[in-house]
Amino acid sequence: MSALTLPLFTQLLSKKGIAPVEQFPENPCLLFATPPDIEDRAKIRFILGSEIRFQKALPDQIERLMKHWRAKLSPELEGSDNGAEQLDNEYLKDIASDAPIIRMVNHLMERALDLNASDIHFEPEEKYLRVRCRVDGVMVNIEKLPFNVQAAVSSRVKLMARLDIGEKRLPQDGRIQYQMGDRNLDMRVSTLPGIHGESIVLRILDRRDVSVSLDKLGMPEDILKPFARIIQQPHGMVLVTGPTGSGKTTTLYGTLEKLNSGTQKMITVEDPVEYQLEGITQIHVNSKIGLTFAAGLRSIVRQDPDIIMVGEIRDHETAEIAIESALTGHLVFSTLHTNDAAGAITRLQDMGIDTYLISSSLMAVMAQRLVRKICLYCAEKQPLAPEEAELLGIDRRACPVIQRGRGCERCANTGYRGRLGLYELLIISDNIRHVVGSGGDASMIRSQAIEEGMRTLRQDALEKLFQGITTPEEIVRVTRAS
Repeated sequence: MSALTLPLFTQLLSKKGIAPVEQFPENPCLLFATPPDIEDRAKIRFILGSEIRFQKALPDQIERLMKHWRAKLSPELEGSDNGAEQLDNEYLKDIASDAPIIRMVNHLMERALDLNASDIHFEPEEKYLRVRCRVDGVMVNIEKLPFNVQAAVSSRVKLMARLDIGEKRLPQDGRIQYQMGDRNLDMRVSTLPGIHGESIVLRILDRRDVSVSLDKLGMPEDILKPFARIIQQPHGMVLVTGPTGSGKTTTLYGTLEKLNSGTQKMITVEDPVEYQLEGITQIHVNSKIGLTFAAGLRSIVRQDPDIIMVGEIRDHETAEIAIESALTGHLVFSTLHTNDAAGAITRLQDMGIDTYLISSSLMAVMAQRLVRKICLYCAEKQPLAPEEAELLGIDRRACPVIQRGRGCERCANTGYRGRLGLYELLIISDNIRHVVGSGGDASMIRSQAIEEGMRTLRQDALEKLFQGITTPEEIVRVTRAS
């Protein structure tokens, strides 16, 4: 151990209540009052050598030894807090660059990719590190790792994402470019400090996996035709709503692709730009330098676009500029996080947008969800149980037999393979404008839309049940009763 390392490391030991014996390092023995955990022992042995021994001692003896080392090394310990932190960071970098850890992290990523997962979750528990991934919208366990590898795994992921490897108290965001065979994957990385360590989530974006054709998204014909007609209007605003991961961005990309004839100027502002579309100017939001949705949208308008896509309306300022753009001759598309189509109108009102501006600019709201499809390779017919019919609110005689997947290798024994969209299109008619203008809430707007022929998410889901595409469990999981 170098003359520099000993004082720095001695200071680290004092924080753990561990003291070297007086003859250290000739006698490689460390004393403790409270047994250090496995991770601390591994870290100490990594820096000092595998011959280090640990021995229990009284707290008074440890305190006496620490005073001895502080007195002996006091000149070298001056200003060594930074050095101790650097030493810790160097250790984390070393273990993150270990070949077994690199292989382990790569293996976990590739297992998730083989399952066509949309994201990977590293979740520290008290006694182990749980690794899960989201497949077709549902969390699946893929591994339980010993807790003593948690620091190494999280450090490896943070190193790949170019994050601060020593920062464990604050959330961080980064990106990983990952090559798997001929696939060029872009992973968005998010870290979050928890009581047992950092939770890390990798969201996977596959550049070749984007389907941008509206015709292939699963929209029923009676929704696709009016939606295609509405998006051909010269100006106004169309919103797509739903929770995170419901396919809103894919629907908007499909819409832009359909309109991308080369005769119009199209600009998007997104967080992040998930897929690159040819012939469209795409802006990546960066709030750290002040490029927010509102700031980007304000600048976009000066570029004289015909069509604008805003990744998400999050605040009053963004909503206000988007509506002003729709009122001044632009066709604007955006998303909101609401439970149904009618809720988008009240959400804008909650943001402080005047009712008359909403009525004047908004043309339609599309609510959507993603439902898992039955695996075609193991699908089999089964009778619909009476309790299932009651739960769905349907007459069992209307659908006495349904399909289910029994589970096979191709669907990882889940019975499902792939997903399809469920849609609810609310067209802003004169009657709905009247309901909005008279102060009607979301339930009144929804009732009026259903009276005018709107098919709800639950009704679209039931239609897909009758067609043998999905199951009652999926319908209950992603939709509410009409």
